[in-house]
Amino acid sequence: MAEKVLMKGNEAIAEAAILAGCRHYFGYPITPQTEVAAYMAKRMPKIGGVFLQAESEIAAINMVYGVSSAGLRCMTSSSSPGISLKSEGISYLAGCDLPALIVNVQRGGPGLGGIQPSQADYFQATRGGGHGDYHLIVLAPSSVQEMADLTMDGFDLADTYRMPTMILADGTMGQMMEPVLLTERTKKEIEKPWALTGTGKKRKHNIVTSLSLVPEELEKQNFARYERYRLVEENETRYEEFMMEDAEICVVAFGVASRVSRNAIIAAREMGIKAGMIRPITLWPFPKKALRQATEKVRAFISVELSMGQMIEDVQLATQCRRPVTLCNRAGGMIPDPEQILAAIENTSEKMGGVLV
Repeated sequence: MAEKVLMKGNEAIAEAAILAGCRHYFGYPITPQTEVAAYMAKRMPKIGGVFLQAESEIAAINMVYGVSSAGLRCMTSSSSPGISLKSEGISYLAGCDLPALIVNVQRGGPGLGGIQPSQADYFQATRGGGHGDYHLIVLAPSSVQEMADLTMDGFDLADTYRMPTMILADGTMGQMMEPVLLTERTKKEIEKPWALTGTGKKRKHNIVTSLSLVPEELEKQNFARYERYRLVEENETRYEEFMMEDAEICVVAFGVASRVSRNAIIAAREMGIKAGMIRPITLWPFPKKALRQATEKVRAFISVELSMGQMIEDVQLATQCRRPVTLCNRAGGMIPDPEQILAAIENTSEKMGGVLV
């Protein structure tokens, strides 16, 4: 029976990728995700895999493009400024309908910013990040165990839907250590007839390209891609509810913000305030239906974020402005503490007319 081991979140991602069948990693060091690359540098040669520290982030994402075109599982990781450099290549992956896993362990910004945790890349991840009409599946872990589990899921989702998947973690998730259970899964075998594997003179040549100079054809490709995205929204939306059975105030938070919010919600309950939380696990697709249904009993929402307020827009869209939505946030690498979130819950309760029991 497998035993839990104490690991950093970044290391858990790397080992989980190996267990998921990834044998090709391309990256470039940047804090606070460098441990992913360092771990891969040690492990990949021992298992017959490929680790390559590219000359730049741009080179790394294009190496992923090449290996994915051959139908093999591959990944890259970086932090906020590095993901910006990879954005053109990510758009190319999406435009070619290629599966790949991209890890972003976020740091404060904009620009070089700082090396402390942030969630300010939410827009970049959930709105595509590069040019053109496309989406990534975006998974947001809130524990080291989820760093591992969602990495394995990410490879399966990428292959199933032929699209890039992103693990969007904040720096805290990457650097913290927790016990984690790592077990090898049966690899989900998915046929890849589109891959560049050599024809053996038994089939037509495959061509992998995002270039399409006939507008009618490009439009058709985009519509077909978005039909696939619709299936992702129907089948793969993930979230967790915490104390939502009778909640009158709903906190919406992901990553480290959700961990801090739990303590604030428990404290609010002790004061008689009926607070709960919906934690999005997929940031795209966003759990719109769950939030919309929550408006039937919840009287107010609080979006807790490590940014100037990005996810709050999706909360407002999902709830269709049926209930007030307020922001509780820190930025630039700062994390809200339970007292700040509790104060936001208390303030919301007072605006609703006091404690409801």
